[in-house]
Amino acid sequence: MTTSAGPFDPDDVTWTPVSFRLAHARLTVTAIVVVVGLAVTVPFALLVGAGWGWAPAAVVAALGLWAALLITRQVRAIAYAERVDDLLIRKGILFRSLVVVPYGRMQYVDVTAGPLARQFAIASVQLHTAAVGTNATIDGLPPEEAARLRDRLASRGEARLAGL
Repeated sequence: MTTSAGPFDPDDVTWTPVSFRLAHARLTVTAIVVVVGLAVTVPFALLVGAGWGWAPAAVVAALGLWAALLITRQVRAIAYAERVDDLLIRKGILFRSLVVVPYGRMQYVDVTAGPLARQFAIASVQLHTAAVGTNATIDGLPPEEAARLRDRLASRGEARLAGL
């Protein structure tokens, strides 16, 4: 008798991680926000001239560092797995989630890539189902993998719908 490793790691599932370029894209956005924050808080500290005036800049820098550490761990936690009847998407560190999307419930599959994502050569795959609350999105896939996954999921979804 085999025991499951928990609700977020089913037995006999091979997880495929997303590209670490997703972390690079998110770190770039974080760096831009930190630079803008420091561009506001450092002149304020210089104008005030007191030691306490540097507190906002220190908070911005500390939050930027914390976000950078968190982003790398978050991206490592994102993975997906294709099974015979459904697609699994796993996310999260502290607040973990596992989304199971049956192929027969998929209505359509989107592949998107904004300007920053294209710069880092990544794309997102979003699965749309009849359920409004389904958050079945896989960010950080190489464009070739995103196109392959889109085609594969669409064909599996059509096959399952035809079988109904």
